[in-house]
Amino acid sequence: MDTSPMPIRILTVDDHPLLREGIAAVIEGQPDMRLVGEATNGLEALEAFRACRPDVTLMDLQMPGMGGVEAIAAIHREFPTARIVVLTTYQGDVQAVRAFKAGACGYLLKSMLRRELLDTIRGVHEGRRRIPPEIANEIAEHAADEALTPREVEVLRQVASGNGNKRIATQLAISEETVKAHMKNILAKLAANDRTHAVTIALKRGIIEI
Repeated sequence: MDTSPMPIRILTVDDHPLLREGIAAVIEGQPDMRLVGEATNGLEALEAFRACRPDVTLMDLQMPGMGGVEAIAAIHREFPTARIVVLTTYQGDVQAVRAFKAGACGYLLKSMLRRELLDTIRGVHEGRRRIPPEIANEIAEHAADEALTPREVEVLRQVASGNGNKRIATQLAISEETVKAHMKNILAKLAANDRTHAVTIALKRGIIEI
């Protein structure tokens, strides 16, 4: 009688075929793991999860259509015990916090995949959480920071798109003075020297995406 444990069933969600192929190749060589499904965006991920019921899902964050954070939240609403590991190139603390709040239980930078993917999958499957030290440090460093309001984030997105105050005021149906007030708050909260610096910080921390 075969008493070996059931392999860990894995779903991979990423819009880059090469990354999915790389992960599949690594998993294929593991006797205790099996790839049961792949998806290229958040909507496909939800459908694939329903069909495959994986033990561990590897989820990219930046994808067309429904992104990773929305997909994690959608899967968790239907399947509260789902174990989802974020795969991303971004170290941003805001993005990481957003993913954990949505229900992720692991976070892995794509640069770490070769070294840490298999241990992370096994650990998360056993019920442990996985946060790389550099992400944990980033979260701790900004824990006491005052968060940007949704309106401030909108203004910053407009700045990142290259819009001046007048254009931003028109786009958001507010006065130019209000835009200037928002910018002043943004610079103070992010400890930024100027608009460009604010955008750079916001992108690095995952407050906005381009």
